[in-house]
Amino acid sequence: MSIVELLNIQITGKPEKGTIIFLHGFPFDQSMWKHQIEYFKNDYRCVHYDIRGLGKSSISDGQFTMEMFVDDCFAIMNELHIVMPIICGISMGGYLTFRAIERMQQAFSGAILFDTRAEADGNAAKLKRAAGIKLINEEGLENFIDGFVAGCFSENYKQKYQTEYERIKERSKLSHPVGVKGCLLAMQGRTDVSASLGEIKIPTLFLCGELDPLTPPKEMREVSTKIEGSVFEIIPGAGHISPLENPKFVNGAMKKFLDGFC
Repeated sequence: MSIVELLNIQITGKPEKGTIIFLHGFPFDQSMWKHQIEYFKNDYRCVHYDIRGLGKSSISDGQFTMEMFVDDCFAIMNELHIVMPIICGISMGGYLTFRAIERMQQAFSGAILFDTRAEADGNAAKLKRAAGIKLINEEGLENFIDGFVAGCFSENYKQKYQTEYERIKERSKLSHPVGVKGCLLAMQGRTDVSASLGEIKIPTLFLCGELDPLTPPKEMREVSTKIEGSVFEIIPGAGHISPLENPKFVNGAMKKFLDGFC
């Protein structure tokens, strides 16, 4: 099975201004980028896929590492002959993005990072991941998803867009429990890339939801200061999954950044 089939890779748009690789967050799938893909498809080739273990991707044995996720990203670039794309990741997709840049910065023309962090899990976070696995084992995936996803969105979004919010939760429940647990293990075991931030020289944009409790704006702004020339924007009214919560602002900020060098 090719990497394209393995990870349910979709290619949308025209590569007139280049290629953007979209890396979604946990426990979602590639559909969380729908507003950005629709907006950018007329100018960019948008490559979007389900990270291993989530959505319609392969779960194999569920023994995942962040290095495996990065290997997948590079394999996609190789198989699809993608040269110097913009890499765009949120939350878990941001962990993947940071590590891919640390491994091979010269492979990318730019980076966009949403609601994520550079450091590895501390003890409290590791215990929280372990508790999530225990919850899935004892009470099932649905209970885990209900609780986890609730913390990802602002209260305003959940109330104003209740139907869409419920649809997002139900879609997340379609992933296999083994794949979801594998992603928790991969995030728990990822390396800390903080020391390499000062070496990043490609154009970099940081975007963070104003109301994000998981990766607050203050923390993300601090990370951005370690990368010379990077741009930091706060997304008004948004929680952790900002591309879905305030797509108009997000698309405008991305366009402004991309127009600066593409």
